[in-house]
Amino acid sequence: MMFKAILVTISLFIGTSCQSNVAKKKSSQEPQKKEQIAKLTSQDLDKFETAYFASGCFWCVEAIFESVKGVKEVVSGYSGGTEKNPTYEQVGGGMTSHAEAVKVYYDPEIVSFTALVQVFFGSHDPTSLNSQGPDRGTQYRSVAFYKTDKEKQIIEGYIKALKDQNVYDGAPITTEVTEFTKFYDAEDYHQDYERKHPKNSYITNVSVPRLNRFKENFKEYLKQDAH
Repeated sequence: MMFKAILVTISLFIGTSCQSNVAKKKSSQEPQKKEQIAKLTSQDLDKFETAYFASGCFWCVEAIFESVKGVKEVVSGYSGGTEKNPTYEQVGGGMTSHAEAVKVYYDPEIVSFTALVQVFFGSHDPTSLNSQGPDRGTQYRSVAFYKTDKEKQIIEGYIKALKDQNVYDGAPITTEVTEFTKFYDAEDYHQDYERKHPKNSYITNVSVPRLNRFKENFKEYLKQDAH
């Protein structure tokens, strides 16, 4: 598949950041993500492969990957650090070595790991060190996690292609290529956050524009209901 990457520039909004726009109230009309995962597990969720990425606020990243055909489920959480059982307050406050990340359950017969890497690089700015849009700190850094040597080779090969084709006009790619060790699910109220809180200022000003840019540039990767 021909490689494709789009540099996404997200405008800064004063007072608008992932950390400052948390709505902790849970909608009684929405099933909790853990309940969804439990149901999916009973439907042989373990037959799907998993991939892990971090590229800024996980509200945005979760929504992007959930729009991709072949992706069964996406869970927001924390990874890349050493602290056990981190909380959002700890990670979002920069008090851990973790990054906000997502766990992607996908069907490799429909979407490949290589395609997911393309989605990852094409939906954020990998040249922005420890930040994405209005969010600042190592918790918002760009990380592509690998579980096998093959996955590592795919990620590193894709980064080399981006550099060779000068996609980012000579700007250094700051994405960390990190061996996956542990993923911690985020609190329930973070799951499906974009869908549950469409009027949240961060969602309307940052997440939705970022998702729409991705959809415009990667139409061939979208689920039918995501167009």
